[in-house]
Amino acid sequence: QRKRQVYESNLINNGLQLEATRSVLDEKLIFVKVHAPWEVLCTYAEVMHIKLPLQHNDLKTRDSAFNWFSRLFRVDENIIKPEQEFFTAPFQKEHLSSFYIHDKDTFFNPATRSRIVHFILSRVEYGNKNNVKKFGINKLLDSGSYKAAFPLHDSGFRHPSTDSNCPSERYLLYREWAHPKNIFKLQPLDFIRKYYGEKIGIYFAWLGFYTNMLTVAAVVGVGCFLYGCLTKDNCTWSQEVCDPNVGGKIIMCPQCDKVCTYWNLTITCESSKKLCIFDSFGTLVFAVFMGIWVTLFLEFWKRRQAELEYEWDTVEYLEQEEQVRPEYEARCTHVVINEITQQEEHVPYTACGKCIRMTFCTSAIFFWILLIIASVIGIIVYRLSVFLVFSATLSQHISGTEAISKYLTPQTATSITASLISFVIIMILNIIYEKVAILITDFELPRTQTDYENSLTTKMFLFQFVNYYSSCFYIAFFKGKFVGHPGNPVYWLGKYRNEECDPGGCLLELTTQLAIIVGGKAIWNNIQEVLVPLVKNLIGRYSAAARSDKVVPRWEQDYHLQPIGKLGLFYEYLEMVIQFGFVTLFVASFPLAPLLALMNNMLEIRLDAWKMTTQFRRMVPQKAQDIGAWQPILQSIAILAVVTNAMIIAFTSDMIPRLVYYWSFSVPPYGSHSSHTMKGYINSTFSVFNISDFKNASKPFSLWFGNQTTCRQVYRDLRYPPGHQHQYEHNIYYWHVTAARLAFIIVMEHVIYFVKFIISYIIPDVSEKTKSKVKREKYLTQKLLHENDLRVVKKNMGKMAENIIKGANSTLRPKAE
Repeated sequence: QRKRQVYESNLINNGLQLEATRSVLDEKLIFVKVHAPWEVLCTYAEVMHIKLPLQHNDLKTRDSAFNWFSRLFRVDENIIKPEQEFFTAPFQKEHLSSFYIHDKDTFFNPATRSRIVHFILSRVEYGNKNNVKKFGINKLLDSGSYKAAFPLHDSGFRHPSTDSNCPSERYLLYREWAHPKNIFKLQPLDFIRKYYGEKIGIYFAWLGFYTNMLTVAAVVGVGCFLYGCLTKDNCTWSQEVCDPNVGGKIIMCPQCDKVCTYWNLTITCESSKKLCIFDSFGTLVFAVFMGIWVTLFLEFWKRRQAELEYEWDTVEYLEQEEQVRPEYEARCTHVVINEITQQEEHVPYTACGKCIRMTFCTSAIFFWILLIIASVIGIIVYRLSVFLVFSATLSQHISGTEAISKYLTPQTATSITASLISFVIIMILNIIYEKVAILITDFELPRTQTDYENSLTTKMFLFQFVNYYSSCFYIAFFKGKFVGHPGNPVYWLGKYRNEECDPGGCLLELTTQLAIIVGGKAIWNNIQEVLVPLVKNLIGRYSAAARSDKVVPRWEQDYHLQPIGKLGLFYEYLEMVIQFGFVTLFVASFPLAPLLALMNNMLEIRLDAWKMTTQFRRMVPQKAQDIGAWQPILQSIAILAVVTNAMIIAFTSDMIPRLVYYWSFSVPPYGSHSSHTMKGYINSTFSVFNISDFKNASKPFSLWFGNQTTCRQVYRDLRYPPGHQHQYEHNIYYWHVTAARLAFIIVMEHVIYFVKFIISYIIPDVSEKTKSKVKREKYLTQKLLHENDLRVVKKNMGKMAENIIKGANSTLRPKAE
């Protein structure tokens, strides 16, 4: 109580006005309302270097050629009036007359008012202990002196304002932004920034820009998917798989030891048709397009970000010295000499202690990453073991008549169940690792909140990257790559025979994995974001209504809303960046990923807006120039995406072996066809194996039906047939394919990186229009503010000169006489 008394007394001394009100629902609860008079706002606006309007923007603007089209999706200007454009300058009280003050009540917008008040609240003292000053509302909140501190919403969100001269901004935001009916409308970003501040505004600006750019990627992706659907019937190699005279005569070797049996290639007819949709020429085109798209997205976002920096006055934003976190200061027990100031200062640990702490945190991070990898290994073991069960249950004899369905093969059943289990494990580990990352960061003890968020961002993204993407990396680049051959298979952990891909490769399985994870993650996150705050608020509302029938004032209604949390928009950014990784890293295997992301983001924008407007307390507005540490993460993903997509096409898909066969091995000297063709591709790419060469450990129990003495390897391992002097060794076709794959990766990477470099060079980060506005603003600032200072100085210097001359005349006159 004494801390509160001292603190509130100091707030009053700093010019704030306080008003205490007892709670309607709980008599023990007292609300302290804080008001900031005009003089206080002006004083601290100068201290904080807040930029405020000087005069209207007089630069001529040219409407875009697409302005008529975008107007169809904008918010009605009669409902939310567009913000007037001003040239601005850092506020100075002595030049008050130079600023554009139409109305003192609206000169400082709501976000600026809240930011100034929070600036004062964060710096007012409440005590002194061991000559160390104690100050700030955050420390009082952590110590329990206050339960909460938050800006008020201006009104309820369900009903409009009764005063036409003072519209309810919260109601307008709900009606024209957060309501689902606006899902196809553009966001009123200036209005959002005015109400919530620049940090929230820049998040929704980035999310909206990303969603708009996804529209182009989704259209191209759907086009590639439709191309695959239309051309699948002309897929020669799939026709050969389904042809009874080709695929029907190809007997495949068992895919596991002993319990698996021989089977007919025609069983994979349906999966080969599906594979033709995704493993087509359109896949290559789309992968190259996405490599360029991601560069365009990042470059155009930089331009858009530069425009927002100017429009929202963060171009030359001077960040105030950030306050030390209470958790850091509470452990400052060691005294050291500051090298710069040469004064004593308190720190929580010595140099040796910091080294030990960082070593422990790094070890903990690697331990948990290894634990994630262990979970992936567990899924692999599940795949290997359950495949034996499905192979025994889903009998696949040569005739194929005893299969449960032509769509349900052991490979398909294993892939789907493993993907579902993998998704569940990912979501569970996601919850655990979130808490672990916070614990590690807390132990690391960063000095400021920015340091804390950056450290947590790195850890969480590293965890999430391994958690979400590890199973996809395994399927894309490791599964079916190291399996040996039927006479000499490779075993996992010395017990389980390594997994093999379908005859068409692992691309279809990677597509299934991505569809389940991307779709499941989107559904789970959206349900969680809606239900959790809604249920909590409903419980609080009904329990409050049961206690009293009185009218609850605005501040008490806001108190019972959910707090936004110390990390603010961290989890929203993390969710979108993880999605960005799925859209770019593995898009060559799943061209519909941008479409799913687009649909999710259109809903995500409205859900985030709905949460912020109706379910959460109003956030303390904060300045932000950009999206922070997420920008370099996005750029890293963009660079990695080129490599992963090139490797997916080269090693996971069957495109390179088909091209090599078409151009080199279908015609002499290697082939027998007179012209380039895909005919005979299936028969020439499945290696032959003599069943008498099976080892006892892997020889199948099932009897061999027919008089054939050979079977074919499931995967395209391209080996010499039995009886050859190099039997079961890789043949010349294999080395041609390997060389072509490596050449393809090198060429594709260099071409896309070169195009990315050209695009980055051609597109400037700041548009000429924005540069002109910045120069004009600097000119006006110099003219209106600095020249006034010069006039005052000249005037004062003139008076001083007159006084000096008068003084000199008075001293010289007696001598002359």
